[in-house]
Amino acid sequence: MFEIGKPLGKGKFGRVYLAKDKVTGFVCALKVLHKKELQAAKVEKQLRREIEIQSNLRHPNILRLFGHFHDSSRVFLILEFAGQGELYKILRKAGKFDEPTAASYIAQMASALGYLHKKHVIHRDIKPENILVGIQGEIKLSDFGWSVHAPTNRRQTMCGTLDYLPPEMLDGTAAYNEKVDLWSLGVLAYEFLVGAAPFEDEPVKTQKRIVKGDMSVPSWVSREARDLIMRLLQTNPDKRIPLSEVEKHPWIVRHCAPAAVADEIPRGVAPKRSGSGSASLGPKVAERTRPLQKERE
Repeated sequence: MFEIGKPLGKGKFGRVYLAKDKVTGFVCALKVLHKKELQAAKVEKQLRREIEIQSNLRHPNILRLFGHFHDSSRVFLILEFAGQGELYKILRKAGKFDEPTAASYIAQMASALGYLHKKHVIHRDIKPENILVGIQGEIKLSDFGWSVHAPTNRRQTMCGTLDYLPPEMLDGTAAYNEKVDLWSLGVLAYEFLVGAAPFEDEPVKTQKRIVKGDMSVPSWVSREARDLIMRLLQTNPDKRIPLSEVEKHPWIVRHCAPAAVADEIPRGVAPKRSGSGSASLGPKVAERTRPLQKERE
């Protein structure tokens, strides 16, 4: 079925390869997971949920999962090819992004999250490591391993990566909802512009700072960008700026043409197929190593 190319990355349970359909020439990324490792880690249920959620998503800023199949020892995921690779690597190489670039990425993320939340999906693990860049420079939200379909919009599981966790996950006082993704969007905007997460510190201090909202935006960040970040990083979830207003915020409007905020792709419209090129989904080198993971639900 597929002609397998060079490996693009290595994950906890397998590898990702560049692949091409032998009949159509369709280029994709093929993620190969080993069943024994999935069973040993007791994440079979989580993988089934990830596949169910991601395979039903159709948005230009969300990585497509075209299908999956398996044999006696492996599970194969057929993923969209993201030609420019990981946003995390691009950010680390650049140090930080200029405001037009950051605003464009945040506008696209807001569009993707708005689409997810309308479908009652909470991503719960937004960070540069989980965002890819397509061949035309558009971003692709990926890695739905922590995502959950929550029609009631109330969850209690603590999950994700410490630097991006919202206060309501850390203080343990109540269930949370889709507004956890708004907090993470604020952290993302800060990191794009500053080059580091706003609460970055020793793990215990980071948790305390997040709960208190103890952070400040450097003076060289524009007033409009600072305003959006602070309106997203509200410790009270109900006070966070809604996604519909993020896309209309003066900072976004100033730097983004209307086309920068993508619309949903209607069902039945085939995604644009890219030809062969540089590898996407490259190895995750020097990632943040401070995940705070409890049982998935």
